[in-house]
Amino acid sequence: MGAAIALAGCQSGRVAKRATETQATPDLTVPAETPPAESAEAPEPEEFAPPVAGATLAPDGVVRVGLLLPLSGRHAKLGQALLNAAQLALFDLADDRFALIVRDTGGTPAGAQAAARSAIQEGAGLILGPLFATSTTAMASEARAAGVNVISFSNDRQIAGNGVFIMGLAPDAQVERVVDYASRQGLRRYAVLAPSTPYGTAVMQALRDSVQRKGAELSRVVTYSPGIPDASAEVRSLADFERRKQALLVERQRLTSAGDKAGLRRLENQETLGPPDFEAVMLPIGGKSLLALAPLLPYFDVDQPEVRYLGTALWNDPRLGTEPALVGGWFAAPPPNLWQNFRGRYSTTFGDQPPRVVSLAYDATALAAVLAGRAFSSGSARVFQAEEIADASGFSGVDGIFRFLPTGEAQRGLAVLEMQRGRFRVLEPAPQTFEAIGS
Repeated sequence: MGAAIALAGCQSGRVAKRATETQATPDLTVPAETPPAESAEAPEPEEFAPPVAGATLAPDGVVRVGLLLPLSGRHAKLGQALLNAAQLALFDLADDRFALIVRDTGGTPAGAQAAARSAIQEGAGLILGPLFATSTTAMASEARAAGVNVISFSNDRQIAGNGVFIMGLAPDAQVERVVDYASRQGLRRYAVLAPSTPYGTAVMQALRDSVQRKGAELSRVVTYSPGIPDASAEVRSLADFERRKQALLVERQRLTSAGDKAGLRRLENQETLGPPDFEAVMLPIGGKSLLALAPLLPYFDVDQPEVRYLGTALWNDPRLGTEPALVGGWFAAPPPNLWQNFRGRYSTTFGDQPPRVVSLAYDATALAAVLAGRAFSSGSARVFQAEEIADASGFSGVDGIFRFLPTGEAQRGLAVLEMQRGRFRVLEPAPQTFEAIGS
C-alpha cells in the first residue's frame, strides 16, 4: 500500500508499562442501547463541519487516549471483550509513553457523556468509542469543546463528521460490494426482505442506490416487524406464491385437457409454476433471526441457485452455514483470514471466543498507538490531528485496509464470500490497495 501502515499482525513484543486506567461512571438508569447493527434511530446530525484540530503532547510526554465502553449494563460482556481486544493492540504496538484511559459508559448516552468528560479531564487527546450511535452523539459536544477527535465504533454515517470518525462497517459499502459482484455474474433483478429497523431501512436504501447505479431493477421490497415469531406471510408475499401457485393449477388443467401425461408428470412435485420476478434477494439480518427466516424461502419456492441469497456482514458467522438453505449465499465482509489469525490470538490470551465486532477496538487502538509513535519519532508537539487520522494512504488492520474519508466515514476493502457448511469460500478477495477501490 505504499505509505500504509500495517496494524494487525505486528508481533513487536513491546509491552506498555503504563497500565490502562479504568473507572466506571455511575449507572444513570437510562435505557441501554442495542448493538450497532440494530441501533435505535440516532438524533438528527449536526451540520457538517471540518474535524477538530487535535491534541498536543502532555508536559510529561505521555499520550493519553480515552476508551469508552459499556462495561456495565446489558452489554457489559461485549464491552469487556472490546477492552480485551484493545489491550492486545496496546501490548503489540504501544510503549510506556502511551496510556489508555478506560471509562464505562453503562451502555447509555448519558453514561457516554459522563465518561467522555472524565477521560478528557484526565488528559485524553483522542477518544475511541463509544459503541453506539446515540451515545456518540451525546458525548461528541464534550469532545469538540475540548478540541479532541473521536473514533467511534458505530456504523451510523449520520453521526460522522465535525470531529467524529466512525470505524463501524457501514451497510452501504457492504451492499455495493456484493451487488457489484452479483451484477458481474449476470444478475439484473433484485429483491429485499428486511426488518423494519433503522439498519434494515439503511440496507434497503443502499440496495436501491446500488441497483440503480448498475442499471438493474429492484423488483420487490418486503418488510416485516423485527422479533415476530413467524414471517411466513411476508415470505409468501415476497415469493408471489399465490400467483405462481394459481399459474401451476391453470397449467395442470391445460395439460389434463390436452391429455399430456408426460407434462403432468413433470409438474407432479411442484408447488408453483415459474420463478419469482427476481434473481437475487437481500436478507440483511444475522444470527438466530436469519436461521429462522432462511428455511421459509425454499418452502415458498424461492430456491438457490435460481434465486441467489445475498447478505451483509451480519452473515459473517460460519455457524450460519449449518442451515442448508443459506449454503451458496453471497455476502461482503472483511477478509476472513486476518480475523481468523486474530481470533486465535484472542482465544489463546483470554480463553474465550471473541465477538466479531471486537476487531474495531483492536484496530482503533492500534491506529492511535501508531499515530502516537509518529509524533514521538518526529518530535512533533501535536498528535491525533484530523489530517493524520484521515491519512489518504490508509491503514491495514484486522479488518483489512481502511481509511477515513473527509466526511468522517471509513472506507474499507471488502471480500465477497460464499456461505458453505461451517465455513466461507472467498469468491473475490478484498483489495489490497485503495487504488483498486477508487475514490
